[in-house]
Amino acid sequence: MPGLFEALSKVPPQKKKVHTVTIQGQSMVVTLEKKLEVIRHGEDAYHWINEKEFALKPKPKPRTQYPVLKKSGKGYGFEEGDIHWPNKIEEGGEAWLIEQE
Repeated sequence: MPGLFEALSKVPPQKKKVHTVTIQGQSMVVTLEKKLEVIRHGEDAYHWINEKEFALKPKPKPRTQYPVLKKSGKGYGFEEGDIHWPNKIEEGGEAWLIEQE
């Protein structure tokens, strides 16, 4: 094994690892922590703020509307006020309506 140490001394030092992310077609060199964050959320979840900075896209606000039990012109009459037991349809009863924002 006389040539082992000579061969090891001639091996070039390893280059430093470069971490890049590609967001909307643009690549950028970032730290390992930032790269792991982008991988965790996905590259589609980010947008560019300026040429050197990117951030998470804002989450869309939920626009689901749920019906609410309200008095209406024609609606249900409930057995002993229990909404799970409608027993008639009457004038001035209650109906499930979606509130307008």
